[in-house]
Amino acid sequence: MLCMTKKISVLGLGAMGSRMASRLLAGGYDVTVFNRSAGAAAPLIELGAAPAPTPRDAVEGCDIAISCVRDDEASRQVWLEPQGALDALPVSAVAVESSTLTHAWARELGSAMTNAGKTFLDAPVVGSRPQADAGQLIYLAGGKAEALDRVRKVLLVMGGAVYHTGPVGTGTAMKLAVNALFAVQVAALGEVLGLLRRVGLGESNAVDTLSSMPIASPAMKGVGALMAKRTFEPMFPVELVEKDLGYVVDTAAQLSAMTPIASAARATYRKAIEAGLGNDNIHGVMKLFDEVR
Repeated sequence: MLCMTKKISVLGLGAMGSRMASRLLAGGYDVTVFNRSAGAAAPLIELGAAPAPTPRDAVEGCDIAISCVRDDEASRQVWLEPQGALDALPVSAVAVESSTLTHAWARELGSAMTNAGKTFLDAPVVGSRPQADAGQLIYLAGGKAEALDRVRKVLLVMGGAVYHTGPVGTGTAMKLAVNALFAVQVAALGEVLGLLRRVGLGESNAVDTLSSMPIASPAMKGVGALMAKRTFEPMFPVELVEKDLGYVVDTAAQLSAMTPIASAARATYRKAIEAGLGNDNIHGVMKLFDEVR
């Protein structure tokens, strides 16, 4: 049964935000959308979304406001700039920040929400475009349990699972941990495939063998198949991987934690960007190991 009882605002219509909005529209929700580049809203308007010229306008009268943007700066602009959403957000609404951000900014934004008497969750998502299309994203939500309960049904329109990680900031921290572990595995697999190639093993054979071993995670098996095919259509581009690893390293420094492996992985992805691979999917990092550079 379609649900028309919630008015939802979606702020940011990139690869993930546009798919979230599409899922909500298909679920029968009243959706208002905002994007800094207005043209991105056109396909969603055709599906029934209402456009808004600013984040402030987008959240007026909403029940839930969901942001999914590129980075800390874009998140700050969406919520706190003069035409930002925070001041216009109804006290009865729940703000959900689903971007991948730094732990420090997630906590700062949470404090700004609390000081304004607003309800906030930092709830980034695990998954990429195929999972967003299928409504199978995984939500990692930091904030009060009762706030999460108020939006859980809506999140499950876009996701297949919702985890409550703890207080505000823990959702973001968990997302950074997930991305760091994934990025490290991908870089390591690209490195060992480069080695195996030099001893005469083809990538398909090497990937098949490695994938059969106990050391192979589901993520490694999936990205290994892409490496063997050498198709690099971006779902999680190298440039965003490097950004997220930078957030991991910066967060660790602020908390006096050691991240030598994440730091080394970040340097590898930065080299990939310098080599012109920034727009490749994450496994494009393997090209660094195709030949001695």
